[in-house]
Amino acid sequence: MYGVEAKDRMLKSVVKERLKNELEHNIWLSHELSGCKFKDEHLGKRFRTLIEQLWNGVGESIPFACQDWASTKVAYRFFSNDRVNEKEILSGHFQSTREKFSKTSDTVLVLQDTTEFSYEQDQPEIIGATRIIPNGKDTYGKLKRHTKCGILMHSSLAVISDGLPLGLAAIKFWTRKQFKGTNTLKKHINPTQVSIKEKESYRWLESLKHSTRLLKDPDRCVHIGDRESDIYKLFCTAQKVKTHFLVRTCVDRLAGDGNHTISDEMDEVKVKGLHRIEVRDDKGNVSEAALEIKYRRLRMLPPIGKQKEYPELVLTVIHTEGSGAH
Repeated sequence: MYGVEAKDRMLKSVVKERLKNELEHNIWLSHELSGCKFKDEHLGKRFRTLIEQLWNGVGESIPFACQDWASTKVAYRFFSNDRVNEKEILSGHFQSTREKFSKTSDTVLVLQDTTEFSYEQDQPEIIGATRIIPNGKDTYGKLKRHTKCGILMHSSLAVISDGLPLGLAAIKFWTRKQFKGTNTLKKHINPTQVSIKEKESYRWLESLKHSTRLLKDPDRCVHIGDRESDIYKLFCTAQKVKTHFLVRTCVDRLAGDGNHTISDEMDEVKVKGLHRIEVRDDKGNVSEAALEIKYRRLRMLPPIGKQKEYPELVLTVIHTEGSGAH
């Protein structure tokens, strides 16, 4: 008898927990989708149903998530509908991100990066290309190349300092078919003479501006990017909208009076502190390394060919160097 009662209590506990999770999921989903604005009300309802199906079948194909062929056809019709665009689909999520941001007083890190979605396709021009990669050699020893088919997504994720994500603050999708011939063009045209708006790297500036408009409190945001975001125009844009940024540099720019570079200036700065981190080798062995940290406010000059177009900036440069692991 005791065993039956214990099993009954356990079953009730499992059912209660499942109902609680379903309720929390429905509340979260309703909140995320409440801000979606579709031109057709029926499209909004269809989107809600589709999201619930995909949620219950996370990681599965669309037919598997939809369970039957009729629902699958409805899903494919929704995706191919010319009246549906990414702005309408993401509008509710962006609104949710803004609301979460407004409820915290913390500094928010806005992390930018690009992701590739690759697909197998006999005719990559139908979707577009992401990049060209080496694919062995032919019978004559000549290097063969393979075009990766897919789309690219550049997104900005808002995260508070303890690592809790608030949501996306900007997103952009594209393929490289519209940049076909770019590498060939570089052989004939100086890339520095091409407008930043015509370059693929303009997405970094677009994301910064979109995130700033969405969150509406630029002084609380720090936009973070890797070496690809080391763009002088990005620095100018951040100062113009009165927000902050942290970029890993790849260009040793002119600084000070213009007769030397940032690295020359930082060579004169004493180490201000040490930050110890754990590192792992290929075998998983853990060791400790110390990062020497230096920082300094510097007068930074724009690129030589852009000095009439961009202003000089005063920025804080942070320099770190590892002192070895042990």
